[in-house]
Parts: sequence; C-alpha cells; structure tokens
Amino acid sequence: MGDAVPFEQQSGTSLKTKPRVSKKADHELKTVFQLAAMRAVRMENDLQRYYFRKVEEGKNKMSVLNAVRNKLIHIAMALIKNKAFYENRLVMSWKSM
Repeated sequence: MGDAVPFEQQSGTSLKTKPRVSKKADHELKTVFQLAAMRAVRMENDLQRYYFRKVEEGKNKMSVLNAVRNKLIHIAMALIKNKAFYENRLVMSWKSM
C-alpha cells in the first residue's frame, strides 16, 4: 500500500504550499474505500448517524465523508489485527459521543 497521507512542500525560501496526497498513493484502494464510505452513509447505521451529525454541525460534506472513509480503514485494520469477523453491532470507541 502506498503512502496516502498529505505531505507539506517547501523549498528553501519559498512559501509552504497546501499539503497534497502523495502520487505514490494506491488510487484503486482509495477508490474502493471512497465508494464504501458513500454507501455506508446511505444505509441506516452508526456511520450514517455520524455523517449527518457532523454535517449538521456545519462540517463540509466531503471532509466528513473522508472521516467516514478513515473510520472504515480503522475498522478494517482492527479486524485484521484481531483476526476477527465484522459484527453488525461492533462496539467502536468513537460511538460513545
């Protein structure tokens, strides 16, 4: 998996530019998670409730969708690490809000 994190760019005395996603990022994997996040917020679940709560707070829809995608990645990584299967009512630490 490529590095898919924003990197700051600066060179000598030039001004810092806006952080961007690395060109080394795995675009296919990013697309899969983006589609999964868009589908997740259309279904009645904790991620949909999170999405609507953040949008109502005034957050940008795409930023919230990116956060949902990040949550899906964290869930997937936790399942892999714990060698577990996804359960419909998986308890997540951010749910307590």
